[in-house]
Amino acid sequence: MSVLIYIEHTDGNIKKNALEAASYGVAYAEKTGVSAKGIVIGKIADEEIKKIGSVGLEKVIKVDGLDYLNHQKVSAIVSDVAKNENAGTIIFCGSSEGKASGSRLAIKINAGIITEVIELPSSNSPISLKKKAFSGKGFANVELINDKNIIVVSTNSFGVHEKKVDCSIESISASSDDDSLKHKSFDRDTEGISLPDAELVVSAGRGLKGSENWGMIEDLANALGAATACSKPVSDIGWRPHHEHVGQTGIAISPNLYIAIGISGAIQHLAGVSSSKTIVVINIDSEAPFFKAADYGIVGDAFDVVPKLTAAIKSAKG
Repeated sequence: MSVLIYIEHTDGNIKKNALEAASYGVAYAEKTGVSAKGIVIGKIADEEIKKIGSVGLEKVIKVDGLDYLNHQKVSAIVSDVAKNENAGTIIFCGSSEGKASGSRLAIKINAGIITEVIELPSSNSPISLKKKAFSGKGFANVELINDKNIIVVSTNSFGVHEKKVDCSIESISASSDDDSLKHKSFDRDTEGISLPDAELVVSAGRGLKGSENWGMIEDLANALGAATACSKPVSDIGWRPHHEHVGQTGIAISPNLYIAIGISGAIQHLAGVSSSKTIVVINIDSEAPFFKAADYGIVGDAFDVVPKLTAAIKSAKG
């Protein structure tokens, strides 16, 4: 049995969370005493694929012949390759694509699936994995009991561990003819930094009092090189687009730094951002619940604090 790692990319560029999944997969294979291979699907240059050798993955199977991917096609192709490679464990990164494709694949091949995994196995017999539970508020240890298993690695949890090797590429043609889901068009928002992939995020809530005041949030984000986000009430009102909504019913993120401005810190919002490495809260209300979850807090008027913070960052950068 071997380990197969799905290497996700966007427009031919390998994503950081895909490198993290590959890094985890290589370490997992070493710990369990099996071999590891990667699989990448769609249009991507060989030179970009070879970058995966930086985390110790020596071989990648490149599946050509597809102009557009959906979760259905990904699961079908990965299923075929996993069968040919006798892969007992298949690893995905913790993106929306990884979770959706991994879940569909689990049903297709009758495999067990564990999402939000944050550590390597604590034991090999049986294999026991630690994962996030209860929206990141707790942890669970789960044992793998199936012959086939799918692991979805939680974003920004295991990290990318450098281990340079030469990466060889084996090119094959897509064998899946599963076209029951037809693709008509696809539009991607290419402006700004992708929120799920962002390492730095500046977010704001109703404390900003209106969409016309969002300029200072964007200024701070630009100074930091961060993505912008918002609370659910803000997107519901229409001050910001829905794809910026983070929280339990929006996007769950795990950046290195999350700055929350004018957000009270309702439990639904915290559920989507609690995995952030460092949380900074700026709020005029010293009793705001968010301060209890913060690593650093500033009690003050956002309209006074944020411009000064932006100016200080710009000054420090020169």
